[in-house]
Amino acid sequence: MNSRRDIRGSNSRAALFDGIEEGGIRATSYSSHEIDEHDNDRAMEGLQDRVNILKRLTGDIHEEVEGHNRMLDRMGNDMDTSRGILSGTVDRFKTVFETKSSRRMATLVASFVALFLLVYYLTK
Repeated sequence: MNSRRDIRGSNSRAALFDGIEEGGIRATSYSSHEIDEHDNDRAMEGLQDRVNILKRLTGDIHEEVEGHNRMLDRMGNDMDTSRGILSGTVDRFKTVFETKSSRRMATLVASFVALFLLVYYLTK
């Protein structure tokens, strides 16, 4: 372990002394390189945090979309069921109106209108 430290220490000393001999140019570039690496590391950590947040956000969006798709599928099935029931009811009304005389139809329509108006005035 000491041998690694000695090698690294001697390399650092050599770099420092070389920089001093050359007027401090290498020492300045070495420390700015170190600062740049530190800034890059901080920026990478910040980006990694942002990526993790985006990953969670897209996961939440995916779950929300899946939930909405399930709800829309159920609603579509309910609409199909309602359409079938309404179609059957319309067919029954057609058969009733086709077989009855015009006098009975007029009486039936008048009754529905009177009932509607009565309910309208009672709710007001």
